Amino acid sequence: MTDTTNQRPANTPAGDDAATLPTTYAPADVEGELYERWVERGYFTADAKSDKPPYTIVIPPPNVTGSLHLGHAFEHTLIDALVRRKRMQGYEALWQPGMDHAGIATQNVVERELAKEGKSRHDLGREAFVERVWQWKAESGGQISGQMRRLGDGVDWSRERFTMDEGLSQAVQTIFKKLFDDELIYRAERIINWCPRCLTAISDIEVEYQDDDGELVSIRYGEGENAIVVATTRAETMLGDTAVAVHPEDERYRHLVGTEIELPLTGRRIPIVADEHVDPEFGTGAVKVTPAHDPNDFEIGQRHGLPNIAVMDEHAVITAHGPFLGLDRLEARSAIVAALRAEGRIVAEKRPYVHSVGHCSRCKTTIEPRLSMQWWVKVGPLAQAAGDAVRDGRVKIHPQEMEKRYFDWVDNLHDWCISRQLWWGHRIPVWYGPNGEIVCVGPDEQPPTGEGWHQDTDVLDTWFSSGLWPFSTLGWPERTESLAKFYPNSVLVTGYDILFFWVARMMMFGLYAMDGTPPFHTIALHGMVRDQNGKKMSKSFGNVVNPLDWMDKYGSDALRFTLARGANPGVDVPIGEDWVQAARNFANKIWNATRFALMNGATVEGPLPAAEELTAADRWILSRLNSTVAEVDALYDDYQFSKLSEALYHFAWDEVFDWYVELSKTTLAKGGPQADAARRVLGEVLDVTLRLLHPIVPFVTETLWTTLTGAESVVIADWPQDSGFRDAAAEAEIATLQRVVTEVRRFRTDQGLKPGQKVPARLDLAGTVLAVHEDAIRSLLRLTVPEEGFAATASLPVAGATVALDLSGTIDVGAERKRLAKDLAAAEKEKAQTAAKLGNEAFLAKAPDDVVAKIRTRQEAAEADIARITAQLAALPQG
Repeated sequence: MTDTTNQRPANTPAGDDAATLPTTYAPADVEGELYERWVERGYFTADAKSDKPPYTIVIPPPNVTGSLHLGHAFEHTLIDALVRRKRMQGYEALWQPGMDHAGIATQNVVERELAKEGKSRHDLGREAFVERVWQWKAESGGQISGQMRRLGDGVDWSRERFTMDEGLSQAVQTIFKKLFDDELIYRAERIINWCPRCLTAISDIEVEYQDDDGELVSIRYGEGENAIVVATTRAETMLGDTAVAVHPEDERYRHLVGTEIELPLTGRRIPIVADEHVDPEFGTGAVKVTPAHDPNDFEIGQRHGLPNIAVMDEHAVITAHGPFLGLDRLEARSAIVAALRAEGRIVAEKRPYVHSVGHCSRCKTTIEPRLSMQWWVKVGPLAQAAGDAVRDGRVKIHPQEMEKRYFDWVDNLHDWCISRQLWWGHRIPVWYGPNGEIVCVGPDEQPPTGEGWHQDTDVLDTWFSSGLWPFSTLGWPERTESLAKFYPNSVLVTGYDILFFWVARMMMFGLYAMDGTPPFHTIALHGMVRDQNGKKMSKSFGNVVNPLDWMDKYGSDALRFTLARGANPGVDVPIGEDWVQAARNFANKIWNATRFALMNGATVEGPLPAAEELTAADRWILSRLNSTVAEVDALYDDYQFSKLSEALYHFAWDEVFDWYVELSKTTLAKGGPQADAARRVLGEVLDVTLRLLHPIVPFVTETLWTTLTGAESVVIADWPQDSGFRDAAAEAEIATLQRVVTEVRRFRTDQGLKPGQKVPARLDLAGTVLAVHEDAIRSLLRLTVPEEGFAATASLPVAGATVALDLSGTIDVGAERKRLAKDLAAAEKEKAQTAAKLGNEAFLAKAPDDVVAKIRTRQEAAEADIARITAQLAALPQG
């Protein structure tokens, strides 16, 4: 009826297994030992020579400077669940681990260490500084690896890679040379994001935008009728203005286009140009054009042949000659506004003026758009290929609605600035000669030598090397066995926030380097982890959680289950400590139920009995078990982690532990063949349930499953398969039983009876499917067999059966009648109030629809309360 695998070895006793399990589950006592055992036995090691079908996922490489945060834990849990399931399904599963060298972040860390010694990197020189970074990595980098072990990540540690190791560095140099030779890499002067603190260009993803208080000043350029007013938040850049631009169809300024106007404070004359980029509806409809300090202005300048005048150095200090020379940009801003005000050129000022400003994500310094000579990737043909791979179905994006965001990006991708003014990273493999020669050197080529030759001082953007990750980690550019076996990756699991930056780059490079084969078949995007109120986690908000704290307190399984349970595709995940605590309770429930089953002889030995030898409860749970296997499989294949976690939770807790285990107690107590069958069914259900749960909660399931089965490890057990067994009649029969038990339990609660309080009752089950379940119903409801002279004080007709109870002596009837009467009066008052409002035509005419709907809902609730309380009063003993 379900597959039976990994049965207990012969002569292994089943009845004593519970004695090997502590009475309570203590995660800290087992997790570390279990993980190291898995690694030592090679369960996570992928064999490129294997005949098994491959299943490959790369870890989005965390920064070498990083530590495990909730975002990592979330993503790693999802990936690990996928990989563990596929391994159990018989795939040669590779989860590729490694770390990113994190150019800016790592250089900053080491520079801060040097500063404590009163030194800078320039005191050491480039070679010694880089050696110091490698020393830091060896001693302090990569603490996240140990934390990944805590979480249970089933990665192949024998394949761990680092973006600066020898093999990956060779891959970087190889693809740079190939792109250079194909004229897809070039050097040009363009506007880039510049950090005056880190003294390097940075990528778009390293720019964080936030609303800052600034000032908006309107400045009059020129005199009289030919004067024109422009507004700016960056008055200091006016020193580098080379034009004023207006829209070509703006009648206000048409007569000025082609004329010149004097730039205040400088004495220079600049042209007025017409450009369609200008929005005539915004401000005065005229904008200052500073091509060396603004990306949009640079484009205008290119279209109109304007000069590029840089007025700031790399530290954002003014270099333009005059009274502002040597001032910091913010000091210069105030000084220039003051000078303009003194000349009567400030037309309007607005303070504070809140606007979005870019900041360096590493040091929080305000970014400066800067004209700079940099290396660029010509992304046009690469981006086209990346878009086509999704359009023609070679790569699926999940959820599908994220495709539009992907296309919006790759279809409008600008050339990519790949050079960084750092010392830590892959140095650009280009040499310059004494006569202007430029030579790009491949990994197997000797660089030019001789007087005047020198290598480019810049390094490559970190995203350049991480873009090669799916194939460079497998040995490319060599055509290795691993590359042949494990490329392309089966799926990429990553956050939607780096869809544009990392995912798009991997797509471009993978298609380019691997002869048109995309780096993965599926891109499964998840959301961001937020706090329990849905707020972004931030140190400034004080709501950042260290996942290690929760793992210490509740166990790794509890954290993993909480994260998986919240993971709807592409949607952010709120998480709070109480949810982790609830998941810990679930782990405890699994532990206690399995321990009970073992104490009562649950076994996986031998085949399952034939269906006709089983009770309806046995057939029901086996039917539900197979349905759950099929449901979980379908949800895994659709990356619906939240739904599959819910399905497993409710099947395990509600159906197995709360119903089947309780129903089996009656059968076990009777003994005989049916009790033996129940023990085998109980063992089967727990065996399969633990295997289904294992990918998400690996530690508790490993401990329980090996104890239950006596087999080596659930990590290498077979994934359960749906045998197709269904029993609709048994499911209907047990559903009827559940309805009766639920209704009587509700009645008991309404009457104020304690859960364990026994009550005499007569059960009229004749002619129903419940007749054979009387003992179980009495056990579940704490109903005793009535003695002579039994007189029912309440009678409940449910599902064709009748449950008559004698409540005399079990409750204070007078106090209960008084309490219910008070509740009934409150419900009747609520009904009267809502009826009055809903009967008021004037109110209905004015009130919003949602307000009226709420009042109708209140009225319906009051009516339901009245009916319920009236029935409870009628059921009370008379007298």
